[in-house]
Amino acid sequence: MSRKPAKATIGDVAREAGVSKATVSRFLNHRERLLSDDIAARVEAAVTKLAYTPSPMAQALSRGRSRLIGLIVADITNPYSVAVLRGAEKACQEAGYLVMLFNLGNDAEREHEAIDALAGYQVDGFILNTLGRGAGLVDADALHGKPAVLVDRRHAGMHTDFVSLDNAAAMKAACAHLVEGGHRELLYITEPLKGVSSRRERTAAFGECIAAHQPRVAGTVFESASDDVDALDDALRSLRKRAKRGRRAAVLAGNAVVTLRVASAMARLGWQFGVELGFVGFDDPEWAPLIGPGLSTIAQPTDAIGRTAATCLIERLQGLEAPPRQLLLPGALMVRGSSVVA
Repeated sequence: MSRKPAKATIGDVAREAGVSKATVSRFLNHRERLLSDDIAARVEAAVTKLAYTPSPMAQALSRGRSRLIGLIVADITNPYSVAVLRGAEKACQEAGYLVMLFNLGNDAEREHEAIDALAGYQVDGFILNTLGRGAGLVDADALHGKPAVLVDRRHAGMHTDFVSLDNAAAMKAACAHLVEGGHRELLYITEPLKGVSSRRERTAAFGECIAAHQPRVAGTVFESASDDVDALDDALRSLRKRAKRGRRAAVLAGNAVVTLRVASAMARLGWQFGVELGFVGFDDPEWAPLIGPGLSTIAQPTDAIGRTAATCLIERLQGLEAPPRQLLLPGALMVRGSSVVA
């Protein structure tokens, strides 16, 4: 069996031309002015003869930049993370950068590991959609001197550019829609707060919305654990009991993960969205219109969030010096049958 010939190295070119590897590097990086015409011609002939192709990474590093962006996400199975990744990747590609992804798998202890691993590949900077809590919490000193942009979740002690949904405005819109539709008992269901800033911000905004509509509207918060379906069912039953006193009830879900949990609970209970309970959820996954009468949602501008985060980072890499920026993007209320009373 014939073997494919080994790819030529910079050392092979140097030997063929009778020069040092440093001389070849100068030629490849378009610094021929540092070489005599004779040496430049010899190197060029050797490159052609050996069909040598320089490594883009090696060339970039020789100029002090890898053209790599490190993107760390809390959970790649979360539709939000995937959608933001797509937006960031498109913006990076358009600017001539590649994205390297590290998935934490919701393990807060891996945040330092993720930073160190990507720094080992000489990434130019970081886009961080991480957990932002626990003993593994990263700070500015952990970034190896690289610029970073935070997405969705803030980090105490890390003062960098931050891009997110405007959680307060989005929650206000969702609550107002339900109240205007006659819902008077509201239940906000969130994943466990655990110091995660986006969850805390939405929970606080929910409390402000309820306070603004008291006494005619009441609201409670339930933290839903993935392994406790009985507690979720009980929370929905309790909400339904309050609705039987002539007060229409509705659920707000903190993200698409919670929406799926609520949909499963509704199926177990034999209830229908828009009948027993109204519903609005944060995130607008492609399956939202397919469940029951269609699930009303707050659609996050995930593509724009990803693009904005990448643009902020690239601007820093290009030399922008300015105080940390906070960019809060508006969501869009997508009204479907789950929140509309017939």
